[in-house]
Amino acid sequence: MTAEARAFWIAEPGRGELRGEVLPEPAADEVVVRSLFSAISRGTEALVFEGRVPASEAQRMRAPFQRGEFPAPVKYGYACVGEVERGPRELRGRTVFVLHPHQTRYVVPAGAVHVVPDGVPPQRAVLAANVETAINGMWDARPHIGDRMTVVGAGTVGCLVAWIAAQMPGCEVELVDTNPSRRAIARSLGVRFAAPADAATNVDVVIHVSGSPSGLELALRIAGFEATIVEMSWYGANLVPMPLGEAFHARRLTIRSSQVGTVASSQRARWDTKRRMALALSMLADPTLDVLITGESGFETLPLVMAQLAADPGDALCHRIRY
Repeated sequence: MTAEARAFWIAEPGRGELRGEVLPEPAADEVVVRSLFSAISRGTEALVFEGRVPASEAQRMRAPFQRGEFPAPVKYGYACVGEVERGPRELRGRTVFVLHPHQTRYVVPAGAVHVVPDGVPPQRAVLAANVETAINGMWDARPHIGDRMTVVGAGTVGCLVAWIAAQMPGCEVELVDTNPSRRAIARSLGVRFAAPADAATNVDVVIHVSGSPSGLELALRIAGFEATIVEMSWYGANLVPMPLGEAFHARRLTIRSSQVGTVASSQRARWDTKRRMALALSMLADPTLDVLITGESGFETLPLVMAQLAADPGDALCHRIRY
């Protein structure tokens, strides 16, 4: 017996559409998931939507259940929360998070679903992939108790990094962004806020998540002697200048990349992606994080919403899609 579904596809760079799909009959070790909510990963999905994935990164950038190839047509996304309709008895009826593109219903291996804890509402669980990225970034940064930390870029991931950092004993955390409306969000997350011109200097750890070359320049400028700058931004095919002159060498700075596709080396011997995702989902029990959901739209409007967010995100952080 087959069933129909609808999915969001990038038909060509800058244009999306909803397409019908026929679901295969699930095997014994597969589940059928009915979507409740998904979220637009605004930074990465905007690059994909606009066709700006470099050819050299096409394989590494593939989402787990992507169909099609970059630049288009391609079905892309990785933040979906749904309910298991069919599958093993222990999963039927459970709310799960899946790294799946935007689609009304889908079939995936049972091992690919992550059960959402009872204390986490499905509306908030769409943040799981972003929390997982923030956790990996913190592992790569390796902060210490009492460190002065600055997060440059108050997007969804930057806000989550700052929120996690603020829970470390004695750490002073500052969130830096050009958008003054982020001040209220920083306050809700329990961290200081500063405009770039007012950012603290001589800090121990700087995490850059702004996706802007000027943000990276600021990160290098405010880092203290022998400090670490963790680069979490991904620029797609854009070339990014990096100011390594002046006092860069004299201050003995370290620049470290961070990307969620691989568990950070400091944890890799004991952690895998399944355990990391379980941690991310458990952390979403905190209702404070609802402040990061700044909009919601119905699935039918997704082609228009994606185009609008890619062209002019405005004050948007995480935009949720309702099914």
